[in-house]
Formats: sequence, structure tokens, C-alpha cells
Amino acid sequence: MTTPFVIAVDGPAASGKGTLSRRLATQYGLRHLDTGLSYRAVAHALLSADLSLEDEAQAVEAAREVDFAGLDPLVLSTHEVGEAASRVSVHPAVRRVLVEKQRDFARVAPGAVLDGRDIGTVVCPDADVKLYVTASPQVRAGRRHREILRLGGQAEYGAILADIERRDARDMGRADSPLRPAADSHLLDTSGMSIEAAFLAACAIVDEALAAKN
Repeated sequence: MTTPFVIAVDGPAASGKGTLSRRLATQYGLRHLDTGLSYRAVAHALLSADLSLEDEAQAVEAAREVDFAGLDPLVLSTHEVGEAASRVSVHPAVRRVLVEKQRDFARVAPGAVLDGRDIGTVVCPDADVKLYVTASPQVRAGRRHREILRLGGQAEYGAILADIERRDARDMGRADSPLRPAADSHLLDTSGMSIEAAFLAACAIVDEALAAKN
């Protein structure tokens, strides 16, 4: 493949887009980037240095230092970091720095699967395949609740649902790069769909795009 093949996967929190993206990357021999972790890395850096999440200049400096190769999901996937990342991501200057880094990642052959909130609309608007993965807030809260319990943690379903609805409102309502499907994206509503069914549906879309490109 001479030019990089790029798959953009967008969707709200706990929609299953991360799991789907990792499987697609493995299936097609592409690199994978969870762009949400890049925002979490900025938030983690600010929290670790006891700096304000509202200080855009400090956040931009932290964004410039983010190394995609060193993103540790175990460190960055805590609830505290997630909440902080949602606040950091509203800074337009931070988004500009990270979006350029994400575009550079996508440009490297053989290509990549990027998942996030604005991949198909902002980061890679010319992606070969655009998927928008979603599910009802109730289904997403249930999945996250079960995952936390499975990992030995404790959580209340109601609190998780409220958190998801709050993050949806913040992500969809922000002025810069709001969460929304690209006009040419394929919608995958996984509310009543297993990850296997979603994966097979996504593969059919990717295979068609690959055939057209070749």
C-alpha cells in the first residue's frame, strides 16, 4: 500500500470504539492511536505538577511534550484523569497542538486506526473509512459499571450514568471540535450488538474501502 490507509473511529465515552479500533488495527496490520489518551496525558502532567487545568499556556506546554509511544493506559485511565482530560480538551490551543501530532501519526505508512471524538471531522477528514460508534447512555454506563466490578473496583451505576451524560454534554456542546458524526461516516449503534458483531460489520465496511482503493 503506497499511501497510508487511515480508519477514523469516533464516538462517545464507553461506546466500545477503543476495543473495536484495536481489533481493526490488528486485523489490517495498522498502527493504533487512542487520541483520548493524548488529552489524558496532558491532564496527568498538569495534575502531577499541581498545575491548574484551566491554565491554557501550561496545558499547551504539556501537550507539546506528549510522546504517543509512551502513553500508558493503566496510568491514564483513572476516573480522576478522565475528568481532568475532559476539562483540558476544551482549550483550543491544546487541541491544535495534539491534532497536528495525531495527523503526523496518521501520515506514516502503512497507515493507522485513530479513535477519539473528532477524528473524522477534524483530525483526519480525508480518512479512507470513518466509523461513528455509539450506544445509549444506559448501555454504556452498564458496560463501564461491569468493567469496573470485573477489575475489582467499586462503583455505582447511577453515578457512572450521570458522569457519562455530563461528559456527553460537554463533548457535544464545546465550541471547538464538538463530538458529532462526520457527514460521510458509517454509524454503528452497538446498543444491542456484541463486540464481535460490531467488529464484523466494521470489517465489511473496511474491506469495501480497501477494494475500492486497490
